[in-house]
Amino acid sequence: MSSPETSEKIPLHVDPTERAWMRAAIAILVVFAISVTIAGFMLGIQLPTTEQRVNPQTLQDAPPWSEPGVREIVAGEQYDVYVVAKRFFYEPNVVEVPAGAEVNFYVTSTDVQHGFKIQDTNVNFMVIPGQVSTLTFTFDEPGSYDYICTEYCGLGHAVMFGSVTVTP
Repeated sequence: MSSPETSEKIPLHVDPTERAWMRAAIAILVVFAISVTIAGFMLGIQLPTTEQRVNPQTLQDAPPWSEPGVREIVAGEQYDVYVVAKRFFYEPNVVEVPAGAEVNFYVTSTDVQHGFKIQDTNVNFMVIPGQVSTLTFTFDEPGSYDYICTEYCGLGHAVMFGSVTVTP
């Protein structure tokens, strides 16, 4: 029986190619961790949150969902936008807000799962029946920003779109 002082360490024999792949995998994980950190803290990317739950069958009778659209919270500075996704359109189809205003999007669905993606922004989330999802975004540049459904919701999915008009 050998004591710990006299025992020899058994070398770990790893093929050089396998060692290179292990290093590459670790390097990729480090790059991903750095990317997520930069996206979260420096670029302001945020996760959509579940604001509340609603009954999708009675949505048309429950304010503010009975009249979706833009609500001015602070004149020229803050707006709430309520959007209802239905087969195969968004209500409202056109939203108008001023440039530089903070816009809180509240989106839900009455029927099936939809997506909500505003082109050229980081506003992108899943819309689930009975769940109100929310994201906040500030449009700095005036113009027209189209929003589309990013989850296949049936045969009319390709025609499901709307737009946000940002005025100067």
